[in-house]
Amino acid sequence: MVSEYLFPPQPQAALAVIGERKLFPVARIFCVGRNYVEHAKEMGNEVDREAPFYFLKPTIGMAHSGATVPYAPGTRDLHHEMELVVAIGRPAFRIGAEEAQSTVYGYACGLDMTRRDLQQEGKDKRRPWDFGKAFENGAVLGPITPVASVSSLDGRRIALTVNGEVRQDAHLDDLVWKVDELISHLSRYYHLMPGDLIFTGTPAGVGPVVAGDVLEGTIDGLEPVKLTIGPAE
Repeated sequence: MVSEYLFPPQPQAALAVIGERKLFPVARIFCVGRNYVEHAKEMGNEVDREAPFYFLKPTIGMAHSGATVPYAPGTRDLHHEMELVVAIGRPAFRIGAEEAQSTVYGYACGLDMTRRDLQQEGKDKRRPWDFGKAFENGAVLGPITPVASVSSLDGRRIALTVNGEVRQDAHLDDLVWKVDELISHLSRYYHLMPGDLIFTGTPAGVGPVVAGDVLEGTIDGLEPVKLTIGPAE
């Protein structure tokens, strides 16, 4: 039996957990599109109120809060998108929204970095968004706060600054599809598992960043996510 790899495999993607010495191993990264009305409007779209829709990011594309990452290759229009991220801690398949909260391990702040020009090119040609969304350092994540430390998401502010200037500023109450609804809906199509992450969508105010920019995303009660954009490689 073969017992060794031809080359070293990539390390397991993982996130720190507030108050824990053990790491949260990341399985998959699901992302929800157009989940804030005002953001959909600023992008020239409408919210699909029939059902949420998704795209995925690779775990190999994760970066941790505090990192300095190079300006993404292949784009001239790299954008920030600040989001609430849900960490799944229990298996879920075909569950109702009323059961969904029991599957949540915790929450984190995340940046869905986007190569907007490549995303738009995909839209224009009716092709997938992968080039615009799935790339190295395209999913930036802060540490997870366990759900036991978060009494409720109601009324919590979500915001992002670039070089200290506010770019995005909204409330989680503005989510079109709430966390429980998203988990329930995704569980119709996937066997959700411990380690899965769900980026829940971004509010209005997305925009470009350049080398040298310092980003900080915050959600009331959670650890912030911070990122510095370095020169292109």
